[in-house]
Amino acid sequence: MTQQVDIVVVGAGMVGAALATGLGQAGFTLALVDRDHEPEFRQNQEPDLRVSALSAGSEKYLRQLGAWDRIEQYRLTPYRRLSVWDQTRHPLCGWVPIPARTTFDAAELGCGHLGHIVENRVTQRALWQSAEANAAISIHGGDSVVAIEHQNTGAEVTLKSGQTLHCQLVVGADGAQSKVRELAGIGVSRDQYAQQAMVASVRYRGPVADITWQAFFPTGPRAFLPLHRANEANNESWASLVWYDTPETLARLKSLDDADFLTEVQRAFPADLPPLTGVSARASFAIARQHASRYVENRVVLVGDAAHTINPLAGQGVNLGFQDAESLQTIIREAKRAGSDLANPMWLHQYERQRRPANRRMMFTMDTFYYLFSNRIPPVHLLRNAGLALAQHLPFARKQVARYAMGIDSVAPTGLAGALAKLPRPGFLKQSKG
Repeated sequence: MTQQVDIVVVGAGMVGAALATGLGQAGFTLALVDRDHEPEFRQNQEPDLRVSALSAGSEKYLRQLGAWDRIEQYRLTPYRRLSVWDQTRHPLCGWVPIPARTTFDAAELGCGHLGHIVENRVTQRALWQSAEANAAISIHGGDSVVAIEHQNTGAEVTLKSGQTLHCQLVVGADGAQSKVRELAGIGVSRDQYAQQAMVASVRYRGPVADITWQAFFPTGPRAFLPLHRANEANNESWASLVWYDTPETLARLKSLDDADFLTEVQRAFPADLPPLTGVSARASFAIARQHASRYVENRVVLVGDAAHTINPLAGQGVNLGFQDAESLQTIIREAKRAGSDLANPMWLHQYERQRRPANRRMMFTMDTFYYLFSNRIPPVHLLRNAGLALAQHLPFARKQVARYAMGIDSVAPTGLAGALAKLPRPGFLKQSKG
């Protein structure tokens, strides 16, 4: 019950399966370990509650891995416009002004789309199948890691099933509650947001929309993410809705029957929300920003949510994870070409130097929006509305932000947002460290 491989990747979610596929294609032997089995998918099943906004950069990476064609065969929804606006009542007079609004349009960039909304199980299944198609990758589904022992020339990974894996490098891609990170003794800093997020899969009357939007309220944003066609005969389509609010408010909403829930959502969301005709599922979850104290320890390296989680405000978490995977596989290939141990700190620290600043920038950007739009202080309210109105009339600024969100540019825009981010935090975080 012993297997010798170059690399053990723990966690076959979207990021772990992508990394394993890329490394397998580069000629490495791998064991891919996950406590679950390959996700199921049927064309007629209702949407997964978990969806992601995959950027153009992520699409390019997944095409290189051979997974994008499979995703297209299942289902995805391109969006060509993204709109953001402030729905907060004026702090002095109590009325809601005509919202200042910024809309990003793929046409301004000469692109066919800004990105795609894809169900997580669709992306994950496509990547599992890409990994399964590679003889260099052995998948250990329904299993988990219980111990990692470091040796001079490698690492020994013991699975719950009793099997032992010998390798040069262990990759922790096993999510925010990473067992690999724990076994490596890597701590985390964690900021827990007071708000939670509720997601719901709903049907609405009309064709599939080509726009995704977020309206900001004092309690947090409410977002509309278009999905695929639901019922051609009834002119219905699917969408994913996101509602940030207090845990108490979301608990009440989840307790409502379907009819009352839809009535409440239709009343509480902006008028841009099309008429809702049904709901299939809803759930809420806590949101937190978390960052590992380091990405590398001995023969362990972390990627994706095991290394960092961010506010899911713009759905950028998985895109950051794919960037981690692409960066790490490039560096590991270079280490192999140089005839080096794959866990040589010289190479692994190069990965951390690339990815930690980039991940921090995205955390910073998401928190800037979160604090700025959750702030009722009158000057800040005036400033953000002026900023949104100005941005709508500055095509160059809109293009710069859009290129960053699409994964085309790696450097975040600076200026007004950076200055606003230095404002005092409004107390929406509870900080803890591990």
